Amino acid sequence: MVTRHAERTPTRIRAGGDPKKPASWKAVWPDVKELIRPRRNQLLLGLLLILISRTAGMVLPASTKFLVDDILGKQRTEMLNPLILAVVSATILQGITSYWLTQLLSKSAQKLIAELRCKVQAHVGRLPVTYFDSNKSGQLVSRIMNDVEGVRNLVGTGLVEFVGGLLTALFSFVVLVRISPLLTGLALAVVLAYSVVLQYAFKTLRPIFRERGKITAEVTGRLTESLGGIRVIKGYHAEEREEKVFQAGAGRILDNILKSLSGVSLLSLSATVLLGLVGALVMFVGGKQILNGTLTLGGFVTFTAFLAFLVAPVFQIVGIGTQLTEAVAGLERTREILNEQSEDADPLRVSRMGPVRGDVRFEDVRFSYEAGKEVLHGVSYDAPAGTVTALVGSSGSGKSTTIGLVSAFHKPDSGRVLVDGVDLSTVQLESYRTQLGVVLQETFLFDGTIRENVAFARPYATDAEIMEACRIARVDEFAERFPEGYDTVVGERGVKLSGGQKQRVSIARAILADPRILILDEATSSLDSETEALIQAGLQYLMKGRTTFVIAHRLSTIRRADQILVMEEGVLVERGTHAELYAAKGRYYDLYTRQHGLEANLFLAPGEGDAGE
Repeated sequence: MVTRHAERTPTRIRAGGDPKKPASWKAVWPDVKELIRPRRNQLLLGLLLILISRTAGMVLPASTKFLVDDILGKQRTEMLNPLILAVVSATILQGITSYWLTQLLSKSAQKLIAELRCKVQAHVGRLPVTYFDSNKSGQLVSRIMNDVEGVRNLVGTGLVEFVGGLLTALFSFVVLVRISPLLTGLALAVVLAYSVVLQYAFKTLRPIFRERGKITAEVTGRLTESLGGIRVIKGYHAEEREEKVFQAGAGRILDNILKSLSGVSLLSLSATVLLGLVGALVMFVGGKQILNGTLTLGGFVTFTAFLAFLVAPVFQIVGIGTQLTEAVAGLERTREILNEQSEDADPLRVSRMGPVRGDVRFEDVRFSYEAGKEVLHGVSYDAPAGTVTALVGSSGSGKSTTIGLVSAFHKPDSGRVLVDGVDLSTVQLESYRTQLGVVLQETFLFDGTIRENVAFARPYATDAEIMEACRIARVDEFAERFPEGYDTVVGERGVKLSGGQKQRVSIARAILADPRILILDEATSSLDSETEALIQAGLQYLMKGRTTFVIAHRLSTIRRADQILVMEEGVLVERGTHAELYAAKGRYYDLYTRQHGLEANLFLAPGEGDAGE
């Protein structure tokens, strides 16, 4: 079954670019614009606030000239109180605007992160099954949760403060030129030289941050697997081995972080040296100008204060520039996922399935997971509506692949899979899968209540419908014994239930879905003989009137099938009823007698089949 399409958010990441190429501002700038456009009013307001804040912050250093030259030098004491009042007022204004700015943009950034996570998750959920076959779930979780974190620096306070710092530096430059063009020119020359160093440094750091995201996803993926398989790990006393695997992964992350920290530390060192050089030049040249009478002491103090505003963006570049570089790398990795084509993005999928009768036909179907390695070789058969088709064969014979094609998880390389005469490769999948029910061998339950897991097939089903499905599947026999009844939490993957109990919940879920096409993949494999006998009535009810495909080896299920397809190495080698195939003494006969033994055959007289049941 598939979920309905999630509501689209206004945030959109554009496709394009080479996913293997390190992220660059040029490559992701269209994406950045898409992120900023819906929030441009907030960013403009933030920019206004930062300008007010920075302007208010300049009042204090600007006042030092009046304090030194006029109030102290010329004894103009009447200026002291107004000057102090102006400084205090500017400080309060700076504090208020800074608080407002943080509230405005930080919250906007967190909303953006939530939107992007939802968008990526929704897109990942619509990717074809083959994508999940080659990507670990833990890696995908990491990419959904972690890769989008850096974008907060694009629309949060980081980028706005950086832009505000640049504008403040521009204003400071005008003031500095008016005080001393010579000192300003010397300081600016050093800053421009350092900007070249920064550009090279960030170009070097960018692939390091990108690699960190990749390593983190791999380590998270393995950790997720380890936690999910903790019983297997403990059962084989493999805790120490898993510790070493995780330590190796954590070590790779540490190496990457240390490498990036080395680069950032060099940038900080260079910035410190820069500040020292600028300070030494200003002291040397400024001291001579004061001695020559071309610069006042108040002017020199004011110059040094405003010089800090000119040099400050350089230090911001070291911090914010690193964050923005990390954001670009994360945005690029996010774009890689969003560039993956979803199932319904196929331009051939234009047909919507109406109510399905359930006539399924395979016409010379060939399929391969990898180029040149065909796993189905010209399979053809009909499964009329309302019939039960069982698939048998040795492991790797193509049974699950055939079921995957019926479920539209894959598309044939050649040939067609038709449902009611409609080629599944042209069907919009939501319209088809809402009429499809699946009971898998490996039952998956969510960490919720029994009621919630049964209702997953139809979230808006009534309690009466849920209870009826539970009764038919014999869920009531164990659920009502729990203190919380149907509100009992089953735990992650249903760990608090036995294998048979989980399977019964899965069958109840399929009954509630009321599908037209039903797939039972070893649906009774987790049940003991007594439990299986109890729910056979539920299975018979579930299969009644529905086109059913069964992968199973249990006698009770296979012998009742309308047709049995025997597959070997991707080829349909036999087809018929149990009695027909048993009498033919071919491949099915070999599989049957090998599994059940000669003693089981005593229950059947020669030629006896399903008619005797």
